[in-house]
Amino acid sequence: MRRIIVGVSLLALTACQADTQPDTTSQTQTQPAAQETRADIVRTPTKTALFGDLHVHTRNSFDAYIFGTRVDADAAYRFAQGEAIDNGMGATIELGGPPLDFFSVTDHGEYIGVVPAMAEKGSELSKTETAKSIFGLLATDRRANFLKIGTTIVSGEELPDIYDREYMDSVWADTVRATETHNKPGVFTTFAGYEFTAMRRVTDFAALNLHRNVIFKDDAPSRLFTTLDSPEPSDLWVWMDGQRGAGRDVLAIPHNSNASNGRMFAANLSADEARLRIRNEPIVEITQVKGTSETHPNFSPNDEWADFELYGNLIGSTDSSTPDMGSFVRQALARGIGIKTATGVNPYEFGVIGSSDTHLGAPALVEETFFGKFPHDLNPENRQSVPPNGAKTWPEDYKPPTDLISTPQYGASGLAGVWAEANTREDIFNAMQAKETFGTSGPRLKIRLFALPDRVGADILDAPDMISRAYEAGVPMGRQWVSQGESQGESQGESRAPKFLAWAARDVNSAPLERLQMIKVWTSESGPQEEVIDIACAVGEPVGGRCGDQGTGIDTSSCTRSGDGAAELKTLWTDPDYTAGQEAAYYLRVLEAPKCRWSTWDAVRNGSPPNPNMKATVQDRAWSSAIWIVQ
Repeated sequence: MRRIIVGVSLLALTACQADTQPDTTSQTQTQPAAQETRADIVRTPTKTALFGDLHVHTRNSFDAYIFGTRVDADAAYRFAQGEAIDNGMGATIELGGPPLDFFSVTDHGEYIGVVPAMAEKGSELSKTETAKSIFGLLATDRRANFLKIGTTIVSGEELPDIYDREYMDSVWADTVRATETHNKPGVFTTFAGYEFTAMRRVTDFAALNLHRNVIFKDDAPSRLFTTLDSPEPSDLWVWMDGQRGAGRDVLAIPHNSNASNGRMFAANLSADEARLRIRNEPIVEITQVKGTSETHPNFSPNDEWADFELYGNLIGSTDSSTPDMGSFVRQALARGIGIKTATGVNPYEFGVIGSSDTHLGAPALVEETFFGKFPHDLNPENRQSVPPNGAKTWPEDYKPPTDLISTPQYGASGLAGVWAEANTREDIFNAMQAKETFGTSGPRLKIRLFALPDRVGADILDAPDMISRAYEAGVPMGRQWVSQGESQGESQGESRAPKFLAWAARDVNSAPLERLQMIKVWTSESGPQEEVIDIACAVGEPVGGRCGDQGTGIDTSSCTRSGDGAAELKTLWTDPDYTAGQEAAYYLRVLEAPKCRWSTWDAVRNGSPPNPNMKATVQDRAWSSAIWIVQ
């Protein structure tokens, strides 16, 4: 199949033609869901927090199938609505907590459904040389032959004998059918989506991660654009512009920037590149099973909570990744401000969500009942949370199995949160485009941020119409606050610090809240700058930007908790170091009280100490999208 290389040279052209570019290769796969306009859908003008997962793999992903996943899209959607399913190894798994509000199956677009067909006796794809080299009775070195498939995804040069576009189109059509079948406006929303698996080769077995999930608002094309058309994300964005020109709204969500060695959020973009990127990628995934991409202790030495569920490897490899400022969301927010200074456009003015990246069709979100990313993770010994061979103590010379090097780094994470008027495709998708979104590391935490004029008084915190007043007077997270002019109720030419209304609420099925923090980022001649400030505490008031001892603790021998924590934290906060004329971004982070990590829960149930090489506790959290102070 001929690779389609659109090329960065078209950036300037597409910046002008984004809304009119025709789609000449894809026909509409679905029709708009007319039932979303039903009169019985309850709308909430002040908006409701909805939780979902927009990063889910099933048997149709090449890597999921080879590791034993047999769940299809229908089963994945049933799981999200509360149904128990088989994990692929004969064990039953079910969602921790109530049903989710929205969901998308996002299988790798490259070779979608091909590997299961290769393994199916009698199918045309099973007769190919590639299939015989992996699944044939006389096959040798199956692993190396399977890795050839992954190598082509990196290079963009397909394996001709298994690159059956018509078959792949049929699998995608079946995925879209399942998506439509399970969409229930007002109750449970589904989106057609897939993963664009872009990577950059480092060694024969390791690559930098530049993956994106592509989510369609309603209509979906009949043929996907994958790295086997072009491995360049910029070419994906041009294709997406063409989709919108043909009437199919779409957005892409980068993930696992933590494993990109700085390539995900590059420092040098032209104005046209920046426009193309932010037009197509309004939100990013800040957390998932393969670690959290908020920040890193190397770049946030004054953030005591920066060392949270870090993932230290390149994807699918035992090679270590290299922490870089271009790998993390916090530093990218600051970097984007600097790019705007140079080009007039901020490519990283994005919102945040969480999602799972499960390869079971089923996200494992709860520490106590964590079941992993792949079928073999259900065994605690495989995930290295209990001593090997039935032992109750850890051998001094214990070394983890090489093939399972990533498993101990997995986190019970994460979820996408949106503030939407109703549970429909239109409302949720519009919230994502507007960046009124948040991410959580698993629990159903709720978090909101508004910027308000200086004239707003503290009485708003106790007002029954607090949120209505906040929308009327200011701007919610995901938006810009213009620091000068009458648009914010200021006198023309004045520049005053906004007041930030910050609010968070606990998940009643998880730990109570410990502290609410404001993270401020900006840029200077020396590069990205940041400040982390505690602005509300479960016990007492912050002193010097930090809460005192909150009395929250955890006994890791039994996973019992001490201290009460808070059900809700809210405050009206003004930056004491606000500098008129300085562009900056502010976002919230709320921390739960400490709890046992999934690995410690496994050890407690096993009657053994936690793995000394794994953290015993976690403080789950949520992050808001930012508000940008602009001139």
